[in-house]
Amino acid sequence: MASKLIASTLRKTLTKAAKTAGVRSLSNATAAAVSTAYEPQEDQNGITLKGVRIAGRPLYLDMQATTPVDPRVLDAMLPFYLSRYGNPHSRTHLFGWESEVAVETARSQIADLIGASPKEIIFTSGATESNNVSIKGVMHFYKDKKRHVITTQTEHKCVLDSCRHLQQEGFEITYLPVGADGIVNLDELRAAIRPDTGLISVMAVNNEIGVIQPMEEIGQICKEFKIPFHTDAAQALGKIPVDVEKWNVSLMSLSGHKIYGPKGVGALYMRRRPRIRVEPLINGGGQERGIRSGTLPTPLIVGFGSACEIAKKEMDYDHKRITALHDRLLNGIKEKLDGVVVNGSMERRYIGNLNLSFAYVEGESLLMGLKEVAVSSGSACTSASLEPSYVLRALGVDEDMAHTSIRFGIGRFTTEAEVDRAIELTVKQVEKLREMSPLYEMVKEGIDIKQIQWAQH
Repeated sequence: MASKLIASTLRKTLTKAAKTAGVRSLSNATAAAVSTAYEPQEDQNGITLKGVRIAGRPLYLDMQATTPVDPRVLDAMLPFYLSRYGNPHSRTHLFGWESEVAVETARSQIADLIGASPKEIIFTSGATESNNVSIKGVMHFYKDKKRHVITTQTEHKCVLDSCRHLQQEGFEITYLPVGADGIVNLDELRAAIRPDTGLISVMAVNNEIGVIQPMEEIGQICKEFKIPFHTDAAQALGKIPVDVEKWNVSLMSLSGHKIYGPKGVGALYMRRRPRIRVEPLINGGGQERGIRSGTLPTPLIVGFGSACEIAKKEMDYDHKRITALHDRLLNGIKEKLDGVVVNGSMERRYIGNLNLSFAYVEGESLLMGLKEVAVSSGSACTSASLEPSYVLRALGVDEDMAHTSIRFGIGRFTTEAEVDRAIELTVKQVEKLREMSPLYEMVKEGIDIKQIQWAQH
């Protein structure tokens, strides 16, 4: 009760200060450190940030990048910032004891969501760290006998980069191709296994296209050959049923901010029977059974645990609601536009991820035209590279279509009104770009542009 009163008073104080002084930092040092170039400038004409002006805050449809913190999660976290701020490793006083209890409660909440024992959960800073510990840690520990890793071409960047790091150390990596639907071929996986294969790593739900891999079948193959199986389940946790026993995984990477929890916290599931061993990346005080040293961030862990508990209770409800919004979005766009292609399998996919390619438009132009909708492009338009998405290229998507992909992410707090507005803005922008496209004019006239021999000048 005391923590709630403190939190309420703090909110009122900050709100009052903001009204009297405008948008103001909590300290002069912070104000001096933050450049005004990165502060949104708001007026009656809209918002300006980084030289871009938009009418107002955009609709958020980028749930695969991150999710908003559920208010119930924030309520669970606040006391551990304001009054229960003890170090969970302090063993001599109440502050440490209550933080330790909170951490262990969260550990149980996370384990419960994936069908594991709390003793098998190791806290990390996020799925990227968990992936690094899994891939490098396992192979370094078993390096005398195991020198080969199998993964897929469509894994998250941190998995692929961890594998490339191992290659530089002399390990061998097999990058399995996927089909046009994004699913790995189980026969090719089986054929790639060698006597010195030390790890198979396949992500459960792809972050770009939402495809769900056949986890139980892959797990059975790993069990048959007695090879540790690692999966990046950041995009699967809380969205589809996850069971470490059914999947037969040895290691599983989890993330807090993809499940309506806070950023900066994740977990690594490590099987105890049969036991999997890793070489730690971080050394220090020996926390988390020596696998991940460092003081645990109690508020973040409490939030992660709370998010998992909510996800378990509301997964079915969320799935039904998000399915309805997905169908509304896809049908609404397809009814008004031709040349729209869904990337990845329609049968085996997480329904909250809708990756679409729009023929005869340029992806970066489309994304820039959709400033009122926060979405991601499958192409790397926000980086220094202009190459199309490596995931879509692995599916065999033509380069021009890979460049025009947009990923719509639907989540727990997405509304029908937001979906309808996204349809309206997307259709309007695609039609505008196609009006300027000579290729689209030629297609409408019945010309097969793939048969045209273009001359160089």
